[in-house]
Amino acid sequence: MTMDPFFVPVSGFDLPRFAGVASFMRLPVVTPDHPRFAEVQIGLVGAPWDGGTTNRPGPRHGPRALRDASTMIRAENGATRVRPFEVVRCADLGDVGPNPADLMDSLARMEAYYARVRAAGIVPLTAGGDHLCSLPILRALAKDRPLGMIHFDSHTDLFHSYFNGSMYTHGTPFRRAVEEGLLDPHRVTMIGIRGTAYDREDRDFADAVGIRVVAIEEFHARGVADVMAEARERAGQGETYVSYDIDFIDPAFAPGTGTPEIGGPNSFQALQVVRALAGVRIVGADVVEVSPPFDVNGATAYMGASVMFELLCVMAGAVLAEG
Repeated sequence: MTMDPFFVPVSGFDLPRFAGVASFMRLPVVTPDHPRFAEVQIGLVGAPWDGGTTNRPGPRHGPRALRDASTMIRAENGATRVRPFEVVRCADLGDVGPNPADLMDSLARMEAYYARVRAAGIVPLTAGGDHLCSLPILRALAKDRPLGMIHFDSHTDLFHSYFNGSMYTHGTPFRRAVEEGLLDPHRVTMIGIRGTAYDREDRDFADAVGIRVVAIEEFHARGVADVMAEARERAGQGETYVSYDIDFIDPAFAPGTGTPEIGGPNSFQALQVVRALAGVRIVGADVVEVSPPFDVNGATAYMGASVMFELLCVMAGAVLAEG
């Protein structure tokens, strides 16, 4: 098919990658008030907010770093041969404007933004931001029915609360999402979980409601193909959200994050797990917790941008399958 030139990224053959205003993957910027907003099929969104961070801050700067790193992305996936910009209309939808002084107002702003994206029929791919950003996105996307989820992370983010009753942190979003009926726990798989722990409250909750947790030891023992086959089976044919915390990846390859945990997947496995999502009915996805203040030579930002491209490739397939 011939894509409308408006939605085709700027080529590095036409303008050097270090030139021009950075947008996600050099796509056109089409904010919600743009006259062509409703034509977008997959929208890349920045969520520059880390009001849920409980230790090392910085993910609020993630979207800007990811945009800059993503100018290195080219037209074709070298492994899968997918050329997403030729099969679906993609655009940079700009940033959700948070309120850095008010957590609850920021959650409300994000939910309203994604409700507008959903109403336009756009499938969102988000660059965070800390992991609490996933909650308002789910509130908008799952308003009518619970979603399945495939979650790549070193933490479950299933804790009840932090600091004597703080219910909204980057360690609680999926506990809230299950409680609010946004996720069907029997269709949720969490992959890569590891590290030291305060207790087993999060794991006990997962067991109680039916969430499948694949610890890193099991991941390495079974391998990518086997683990991802199980995740796809649990997701089934229903609508599914994908959430990818950059600390899923070993900090040797992605050091720029607030809560790193050693012993994780390498950079190749980090891409393999996304490619293995092909066939999943993805209705939204995010890459979160990239923290530029802790990055080394932009390595984590480029890793995150590469994961976003892999997600975009499988999401393009899901959009086409929906017709």
